[in-house]
Amino acid sequence: MGTGSGVGSPISVVGGRETVRSAVVVGALGVVFGDIGTSPIYTIQTVFNPADPHPVPISTDNVYGVVSLIFWSVMIIVTLTYVSLVMRADNDGEGGIMALITLLRRLGGGGGRRAAAVLAGLGIFGAALFFGDSMITPAISVLSAVEGLKVVQPRFDGVIVPITAVIIVGLFSVQRHGTAAVGRLFGPVMIAWFVTIGALGVSGIAKHPEILKALSPTYALSFMFGHFGIAFFALAAVVLAVTGAEALYADMGHFGRRAITRGWLGLVLPACVLSYLGQGALLLGDQAAVSSPFFLLAPGWARLPLVLLATAATVIASQAVITGAYSVASQAAQLGYLPRLRVAHTSESTIGQIYVPWINWVLMVSVLTLVFAFQSSAALAYAFGMAVTATISITTLLFFYVARAKWGTPLWLVVLGAVPLLVVDVLFLAANMTKLVHGAWLPLLIGLTAFTVMTTWARGREVVTSARVQAEGPLRAFVDQLQDYRPSLLRVPGTAVFLNRGKQTAPLAMRANVEHNHMLHEHVVIMSIDTLPVPRVPDAERTEIDALGYAEDGIVHVTAYFGYMETPNIPDALRLLDPAHTEGRIAIDDASYFLSKIELKKGTARTMAPWRKRLFIATSHITADAAEYFGLPGERTVIMGSRVDV
Repeated sequence: MGTGSGVGSPISVVGGRETVRSAVVVGALGVVFGDIGTSPIYTIQTVFNPADPHPVPISTDNVYGVVSLIFWSVMIIVTLTYVSLVMRADNDGEGGIMALITLLRRLGGGGGRRAAAVLAGLGIFGAALFFGDSMITPAISVLSAVEGLKVVQPRFDGVIVPITAVIIVGLFSVQRHGTAAVGRLFGPVMIAWFVTIGALGVSGIAKHPEILKALSPTYALSFMFGHFGIAFFALAAVVLAVTGAEALYADMGHFGRRAITRGWLGLVLPACVLSYLGQGALLLGDQAAVSSPFFLLAPGWARLPLVLLATAATVIASQAVITGAYSVASQAAQLGYLPRLRVAHTSESTIGQIYVPWINWVLMVSVLTLVFAFQSSAALAYAFGMAVTATISITTLLFFYVARAKWGTPLWLVVLGAVPLLVVDVLFLAANMTKLVHGAWLPLLIGLTAFTVMTTWARGREVVTSARVQAEGPLRAFVDQLQDYRPSLLRVPGTAVFLNRGKQTAPLAMRANVEHNHMLHEHVVIMSIDTLPVPRVPDAERTEIDALGYAEDGIVHVTAYFGYMETPNIPDALRLLDPAHTEGRIAIDDASYFLSKIELKKGTARTMAPWRKRLFIATSHITADAAEYFGLPGERTVIMGSRVDV
């Protein structure tokens, strides 16, 4: 009878819970692990790439050392740092570097507040680097998979770049339809992928089981300290094994820490480790296989199917990082670091599935540019590592600061954990710095550009807000003036909703309406949006009403609260209001909405450097239409303009 009555069989309840949990794990396998799960395609090949400016000679000792180094890097950075530690720092269930930034922004005052602000700035740079990662991941992942065609048939070499470009254009073109339908296929495809690469790894290990000795940390340590001149430069390629670690943390809000941990420890980690060991075993028996150890691990008949499966897996990996870019851009806009962007929700049931058109097309052009400019995954690998190591280092630093400042973790314990992990991170970062002239400059340039745009926008908003405060005047004083207005204002039937930035100042559109038209609607709602540093706000806590000192004048102020993962919808928020608290019923279906549009001009005040003023004004042009963004009906929305010098 069931579990609905509360007296059903506990076995069926537990079984049901396990079924749901397994389904969530399958979903996580399809979305979260695409990037890190496709790293075995190119990591070992890149380490021993003879064209590398600091090549690692292929030898038995070096194979053991590299495989051991890869294994322990994955264990330290992914399993220990991310899965065991960083994923504990969630912001109401949401993860990712933006979650750490919001946690830092909520810390207390004093010197700790200043330190938190500096670290939050560092976190914004980490988020900016993620945009570089979002451009490089699709390019290197799809290229590396399609390059398998050369192993199947060398004459396919000339069509690899065009095929990659076609796949990428197709991938970005279908984004507007959402991933809900395709997403159901992602999990099973990735399970097939991990089972396949694990099985191929086992077949390689069976031929040279002595490669299992590489699991001992002594081989990694002896390689690092015995051949430091070689091993240090090798770290720049070894780090490719941990690309995608940030995705485990960023997607925690969708699947939960437990599902991601189970997926990682239960399937992804064993499959990837077996693949690395199998490739190492292959190189022990045939050093010539270094040209493409991943694909050569498969028997001849299986290589073309493996290329097709690898291509599907890398498309899924790309999908995950593209979706992540949408999410980071949307959250950055909600927190005031980017202009308001048009966000389309592609699923009625899954909140996190969004599409940001402007970000989508910028990413597509950038990815195609990288593919045609670099031509191969090996060339792109130099660029890839820099974004990854910088983001990991920043995330580790922010996590331990949060652990100390927010959770009160003892200082000795923070130092004990932070120092060795940061030493590892900085070693990887330093190794990638040696590749600056070979491509590592690219993600830094992208990150610095995005960081400059984000911080300039945040500063420009402060300048514009200050100018608007002076132009708008205090809201309470304005409402008081309306009571003493002589002759009395004409009050026309209907409801007017004036969108405003807060409760301190009067809306420019409302002030202009009174001063020029000498009239006001019978029912006036002044509405402001407050984005909280939490992912979502429940409907019960969505709105707050203020009568502004007069209970019968028909003028109220409403604050609507939204989380940074939500897209504000004004009509929906108004429907939640109780007429008893709004001085009458709000005629939502007939209401007129008034927006104040600001025209920005470069002024003479020394608020920002001239080039930053131009950048701020240029960035403002990508701002989404306010009426569409806030869900306002276009036929009942009035826009009134004003000019602000920056």
